[in-house]
Order: sequence, then structure tokens, then C-alpha cells
Amino acid sequence: MKKISLSLAFFLAGFSAFAQQKDAVLLNVGGKEVTKSEFESIYHKNNTKATGDRKSIEEYLELFINFKLKVREAEAQGLDTTAAFKNELEGYRKQLAQPYLVDNEVNEKLLREAYDRMKTDVRASHILIKVDQDALPKDTLAAFNKAMAIRERILKGEDFGKLARELSEDPSAKENNGDLGFFTSMQMVYPFESAAYGLKENEVSMPVRTRFGYHILKATDRREAQGQIQVGHIMVKSPKTATPEEADKAKAKIDEIYQQLKDGKDFAELAREFSEDKGSAKKGGELPWFGTGRMVPEFEMAAFKLKNKGDYSEPVKTQYGWHIIKKLDQKPIPSYDEAKADLKARIQKDSRSQKSRESMIAKLKKEYKFKENPKAKEEIYKAIDTTFFNGKWSAEGRKLDKVMFTLDKEKVTQKDFAKYLELHQIARNKTEVKPLIDQLYNQFVEEKVLAYEEQRLASKYPEYKALLQEYRDGILLFDLMDKMVWSKAVKDTAGLKEFYEKNKQKFMWGERTEATIFTAANEEVGKKLRAMLTDKKKKYTDEELLTALNKDSQLNLKIESGKFGKGENEFVDQAGTSIGLSNDIKKDGKVVIVDVKRTIAPEPKSLNEAKGLITAEYQNQLEKEWIQQLRAKYPVTVNKQVLETVK
Repeated sequence: MKKISLSLAFFLAGFSAFAQQKDAVLLNVGGKEVTKSEFESIYHKNNTKATGDRKSIEEYLELFINFKLKVREAEAQGLDTTAAFKNELEGYRKQLAQPYLVDNEVNEKLLREAYDRMKTDVRASHILIKVDQDALPKDTLAAFNKAMAIRERILKGEDFGKLARELSEDPSAKENNGDLGFFTSMQMVYPFESAAYGLKENEVSMPVRTRFGYHILKATDRREAQGQIQVGHIMVKSPKTATPEEADKAKAKIDEIYQQLKDGKDFAELAREFSEDKGSAKKGGELPWFGTGRMVPEFEMAAFKLKNKGDYSEPVKTQYGWHIIKKLDQKPIPSYDEAKADLKARIQKDSRSQKSRESMIAKLKKEYKFKENPKAKEEIYKAIDTTFFNGKWSAEGRKLDKVMFTLDKEKVTQKDFAKYLELHQIARNKTEVKPLIDQLYNQFVEEKVLAYEEQRLASKYPEYKALLQEYRDGILLFDLMDKMVWSKAVKDTAGLKEFYEKNKQKFMWGERTEATIFTAANEEVGKKLRAMLTDKKKKYTDEELLTALNKDSQLNLKIESGKFGKGENEFVDQAGTSIGLSNDIKKDGKVVIVDVKRTIAPEPKSLNEAKGLITAEYQNQLEKEWIQQLRAKYPVTVNKQVLETVK
């Protein structure tokens, strides 16, 4: 899906309300009527400081007419009938519809809940009994009973950690006794998070179902949120697989680095030189900001223990190796207003967003008087045979014509659902028909209810209708502008060259100095450079100078040649316009000598030198000529009386 060009933003700032049926017609563009309200809405959106000034309104009207002429031409060329256009508009339509298909009240509650939980970090342990989301009822019940039996053993006094090691199907429990450490809002799946935040310290939960299975949780600690911290670290790798000899060498190395820090060496320099985390080493050990639950517990604990900026830890061991951690900065959790946009985006991708969707569907069912026929669904059960589990089931030849449910006056039949089943069948292990079909039926109902609402958004919400129209026109305009102006100017090399020849005096260089700039790393190199440049017996080439003076270091001499306008290079400006070598110019311990070759009078830039600017000007000319053609092709009439009422 292409991005609508920024050059169209002028027209795509948002329509607040389109014309009502009795809205006055302001324009007629090639037989297409445009209402006063449409123009006023766009005018005020794009002219926030406008006060109804007649000149401002009339100038804007001309731009608006040009926009409508281009859209009119796009329609005449049939660009609105192409598959590419329809697919792109449908993609935008889906995006624009999303905010109208959720329960905003529930969303706000979810936002508040997530933010309130951010204020507290919780620590919990768990025991997991795995069961698939789509498991048969008997398998789900077996997993639940197994979890309940474990819970009973805990309540009777058996050690949680011991049972986690022995019975949990989370592989990490073998090493951490089920302890997940501290975590905060949005870091665990929603049902797990809600259970953890709802427990008192040392309380054991009932089995909690997530997409992974059933969890028994035990709350072990709670604290005020730590916020976020930024640290640097110096790391020496020492994984679990390291031999004793390798582990000793790693410990000795980190201790040596730590001693150098204590002796006053710079942390960032030591990180760049010695840290084995190559990604952060380049930045002097600097790591991205992080908060609770983002790092391994040992690292996180050591980082947050550091009190002041600049403090660094003793060597800290984690599963990855040894770390020396330096505190760079710290900040508390953001305010609600600051966190809201990020939380909103994360909630949309999280399972908790389903609550908003479910609430919206319930409201829509009530609004559209949803009524279903259970007997019709029972007949679908009977129509499912073994071919469905092979992914080869077909509704063809089956008598499936009864109404399954209604939305207002719209009837959804067994045949509609059968087509849905055909499209969503996959090869799978044979299972019980009823729960499987019930699951697919519920999905089908939800999709139908939301689709029914989508069809009515334009009539229910004028701002949605206007925004959709805006995107439609924007896509058309983008495609046509690309065809008639942007790509045309780039491809039409002959036309671009002709335009340049006619207008080259508009693209001028100012007075320039042609010069070579020699930069010596220090005064010693500068003296040698001066001697070689003024040698009367030999004329050294730039390559010879570099070879001679950069033997010890590639940084001793740097040479730059070019044509420089005033203000483009400080050393050329200091050298002046006298032909020949300048005096030594000293800066930051370096010595600069400028060899002034000549002064160049103002002259036109070549086509290649200013191609971007020239192409843009050529595009402007092409657009002006094209608009003149469109105005000749499509008559434009303005209702002056209506225009006078525009404010």
C-alpha cells in the first residue's frame, strides 16, 4: 500500500462533514457538483488562521478547483475502476473503519487498567500444565483437573518450588523453581497478568487458562515500579558451557578491567576496547533504556541498585558472562498522557483488545436485533462428515437453505455458513464435531456482525464518509500526478534538457574559489607539508604527498579539492582570493594550508549539478500546462452567491 505523497497533504488534512442533501452547491467541475460544506470544511482545516478574508477564500478556491479537476480527469481515465485502485482503497477503508468497530468505553478502561498496573511491579511463580487452545473438552478437563490436584498439594503444605521443578511443563522451571521474577503491565499474556495482579502476597491462584494451558500462580512479592534506567556495560563472555579454565580466564579479565576503572580509566574507552558485547561496545557500552522484566534478573537488580549517575557496579555474573554496569540515567514511569499512545498501540496487538471487540459485537447484536435459529445450526452438525477433517468437505448437493440468524432484515442462511466452512477447513485430526463447528460458527457470526456494521459506517458517521472520500481522491490524485507530472518529468530527458536551456539563468552558481585544502594532523607534519609544497626542485602530486606524509599514520594528512562558494568552507574563506598558498591556518592542533587555484565568476549550474532542482521546476511547469488543459476540457462554474456566504 503506497503512502499518499506529502505533496497531497494540502488536500488530505481531513474533512469534518460533507454536504447534507440540502447543502448549497458551490462548484460544478465538468458536470460534478461540489457543495459549500465540503469546501468550507477543507478550507478551515488547512487555514487555521483564516478569518473569512475574501482574498484568502478566493485564492484557496483556485487551488481547490485544480484539485477537483485532477480528480475529475482520473475518473474520466477510469483509474477508479482498476483492481489496483480498488485493492488499495479497500486497505485504507479497513484501517479507517477499525476505530468505529471497537467499544471506546471498554478501551479507555483497558488503558487505565494497564497504566495503573504499570505503577506496581509484581513477582510471581507458576506451574504450567500445557493444553492446546483448540483441545477437545475431555483433554481440557483433564488438564484442569491435573492443575487442581497440584494446587491442593500446595495448599496442604508442599513446597511450590519443588512441585514446579517436578511437575511444571514450563522447561525453565527446572532451574528457576517456577520463579518468573518481577514483571509489570503488558509483559505477560493478559489472563496471567490479571491473575498475578489480583493475588495477595503468598496467595495461590485457582488454575488460570491462557493460550499455553493452565497455570497455578503464587504471588511472592510486590513493589513500587522502578521506572526505566539506561546503563552502559562492559561484558566478558562466560557461558554455562565454558570450561573451568575458560571461566577462570573470564573472571580474571573482568577483574583486571574493574581495577583499571578504579584506577581512573574511562568507562566508555574500556568498553570500546575490551567489551565482548560488540553491539554496545561501539557506543562505549551504552544499552537502550529498559525497565522491569526486560533483562535477566541479576543484571536488572544490579543496575537498579546503582544510586547516582556515573556509579558503576562490581563485576556481576549472569548466564551470559560477567558484566560491569554503569548508571547513565534513570526516569520514573511516564504520566498517563505521555504513556497513552504507546499503551493504546500495544493493547491493539494484545489479547485484551478482544474484550473491546466482544463488547462492541454485543452492542451491535442488540442494535441490529440479532436473532438466531439453533435448529439450523444442529443441521450443520449432521452435514459434517469425515471429508471435513481431510479439508475436502463441500456443501454442494446438500439441502442447506434455512436461515441461521438475522440482522435487522438481512438473513444469513446455512448456505452462507457452509461457504464459510469450505473456505476455512483444513486437514486436521478427527475431533468432536459440535465444539469445532460451534467455534467456527462464533467466528462467522462475529465477522458477519462487524461486516454489517462496516457497510453502514458511511451513513452513521459523516466524518468517516468524508475521510474515506478523502483517501479515494488522494489515491486517484497520486496515480495521475505520477503519470502526468512526476514520472513524466524524470523520463522526459529531452524535455528536461530543453527546459534547462531556456531557464539556465535561474540556476546560477555564485562567485566561487577553486582550491585544494591540505590538513596536517599537527605542526610537525605541517612543517614537512609546507616544505614539500614550496620545493622549487620538485612539484609533488597529491598522491606523492599522501604517500610521503602518511607513512606512520593514515591520519597525518588529508587533502580535499573542489570549488567553494562563500561560507561553504571556513579555511577557503580565511585564505581569501589571492592565487597560491595561504599562510598556515591553525585549529584544534591541526595545520591547514589552502592552495587557491583561481576565482570563478558566477555561471549557470550544469544540468547534472542542479538536476534535482531543475527537475522540480520542470515538474511545476508540466503541472501548470496540464491544469490549463484540464480547465479547457472541463468547464468550471462557481456560484458567486454561495461563495459570498463562505466564512
